[in-house]
Amino acid sequence: MPHLGKGIAYQMELRNYQSAAPTTAKIVIEMLKSAHEKHVESLEDLQRAHHCHCHRYRCRLNILRGDINMSSAIVGAATAIGGAVTAATSNSWFIPMLMAAVAYFQYEEIMDPESKPSDVSSDDILDHYDFIVIGAGSAGAVVANRLTEVENWNVLLLEAGGDETELTDVPLMAGYLQLSKIDWQYKTEPSGTACLAMQGGRCNWPRGKVLGGSSVLNYMLYLRGSKHDYDNWEALGNPGWSYRDALYYFKKSEDNTNPYLASTPYHAQGGYLTVGEAPYHTPLAASFVEAGVEMGYDNRDLNGEKMTGFMIAQGTTRRGSRCSTSKAFLRPARLRPNLHISMNSHVTRIMIDPVSKLAFGVEFVKDQKLYHVRATKEVVLSGGSVNSPQLLMLSGVGPRKELAKHRIPVIKELSVGENLQDHIGLGGLTFLVNQPVSIVENRFHTMSTVLQYAVFGQGPLTILGGVEGLAYVNTKYANSSLDWPDIEFHFVSGSTNSDGGSQLRKAHGLTDSFYRSVFEPINNRDAWSIIPMLLRPKSVGSIRLRSSNPFDYPYIFPNYLSDDFDLKTLIEGVKVAVALSRTKAMQRFGSRLSSIRWPGCEKLPPFTDAYWECMIRRYTSTIYHPVGTCKMAPYWDKDAVVDAKLRVYGIRGLRVIDASIMPKLVSANTNAPVIMIAEKGSDMIKEFWIKNTIV
Repeated sequence: MPHLGKGIAYQMELRNYQSAAPTTAKIVIEMLKSAHEKHVESLEDLQRAHHCHCHRYRCRLNILRGDINMSSAIVGAATAIGGAVTAATSNSWFIPMLMAAVAYFQYEEIMDPESKPSDVSSDDILDHYDFIVIGAGSAGAVVANRLTEVENWNVLLLEAGGDETELTDVPLMAGYLQLSKIDWQYKTEPSGTACLAMQGGRCNWPRGKVLGGSSVLNYMLYLRGSKHDYDNWEALGNPGWSYRDALYYFKKSEDNTNPYLASTPYHAQGGYLTVGEAPYHTPLAASFVEAGVEMGYDNRDLNGEKMTGFMIAQGTTRRGSRCSTSKAFLRPARLRPNLHISMNSHVTRIMIDPVSKLAFGVEFVKDQKLYHVRATKEVVLSGGSVNSPQLLMLSGVGPRKELAKHRIPVIKELSVGENLQDHIGLGGLTFLVNQPVSIVENRFHTMSTVLQYAVFGQGPLTILGGVEGLAYVNTKYANSSLDWPDIEFHFVSGSTNSDGGSQLRKAHGLTDSFYRSVFEPINNRDAWSIIPMLLRPKSVGSIRLRSSNPFDYPYIFPNYLSDDFDLKTLIEGVKVAVALSRTKAMQRFGSRLSSIRWPGCEKLPPFTDAYWECMIRRYTSTIYHPVGTCKMAPYWDKDAVVDAKLRVYGIRGLRVIDASIMPKLVSANTNAPVIMIAEKGSDMIKEFWIKNTIV
């Protein structure tokens, strides 16, 4: 199999840096003088002064031997992230400077295991591969890594987007990634009963269009869910998917940096995926956990023996930066000669023989050219809960009525696109405080903050998208004896107002009038918020084709709050959040619910069920966890799409490995469970083709 020529690409990249204008080193030296009050007069002095620390944190000053052109770094990174990012902040210098500093201090040489993968050139794409993996996201990156561990298997990994940027690494800037070029920028269809404060009554549905997929856009929170979730999957007729089975694969991926947790039976070290706490916390984080203890909950590992309780958030971060599945799984594998990664490759259909029902290849568009590549063993679909059902239907696998509507020949009739489930919560539940202890964005727009992060991997920019605490709590509808809580808290040491209206309101799709009424009066005020999240919604939606054109986005009908029980449970979750604000731990900061009445809710008495319902229907906040649209189930289930081995019913040589196979939504954020699914799915493929039972 041909090598991808990474050494040549590296040499070209290095020559470009060395020939650039010699301005950056001087600027960086001045920044370091100001921030650290060190006497540094040259690049050599800088190297000596920071040699030990820079070696630890992968600063590559001694590798560059030249200067980065700061202008090109800024322009290139800003272009990659969509251009609009800079305009979104009042301090237009901050994000370009942050990206340039990251590019400079965290430059990696080609042999560094964290160096970025190369895009296979059109000339090097083969006519056939053993496996073709569609989608390099949270699941696909894992599958590509694990399958290429078998040296005589070659794998083509297709990704519709490009690679990560400097900004995607910065945890606190997660909100700025939405609505950018690395986001598919999906929107739900209006229902008239939810998302009422959003533009057009439609919720934004960010999905990653980049190596690493939504693990590049998400808030990095590492949660697995309840043992009851997985035991229930098995009880529904899916053997091998019990909690005991799942735990093995959670641990296989994990490299937990907390030595206390790593020593327990529920965690592990040495895996590809780095998990740990952010190195920086506001004073509010500890108070949140103290408040939970004050309310009778335990401070515990929510991924451990028991689930109900409070904890400081753990996330997929490494040395203060995001650890996406691309960074964790693709970068260490990028030099394997049996792995080709093709970026900016939009798959248009899976090629399936209508007679033999064999999936034999993939059709995709790259650089405005149409490619047909064959798979001699299997096609693995890892497009996620929106793209996977869309692609199956475009390929002739789906509901007969839906395919006929778009004149797509039916190869296999299955309930593709049904069973859509998602986590939602109340956004914007804002509590003001009387001390400067929260995340107010313009407070952190300083050179010191930039250098703390870029050089040392420390400081407020390492906070996980602003989320510092997590909790599982019980409402009156939960059976507390089961340890299966029905509400999850995301504790944010800020709120929608904390960036002065520059980005979060856009990411959440809020109307200008709603933001002006509710949040503009408290812009940049110190505050914290809790998003009470409904863990096991009863409302179920669907994905539908907009047309037979693979470049047209599908219809997304989440049917939020269509089951009244979901609304009742969320209302009780809001009440628990308000009660938490009144604890001694939170009252030490004078915490009080913002008194601004929301438009449309003015006539309702505050703190009543009707008032909370009004708020929930307006600021219906998706937590970005769509699952279930290619349901794993036994053959007698009318909604079944894949079996317990993740093979598509009635189609040979085709598996789906991603969040869409979940029969029921897990009681947790979904990134860690999806990685687990990919680990297990990869072993299933190996077991089938190597004829070796996994012990």
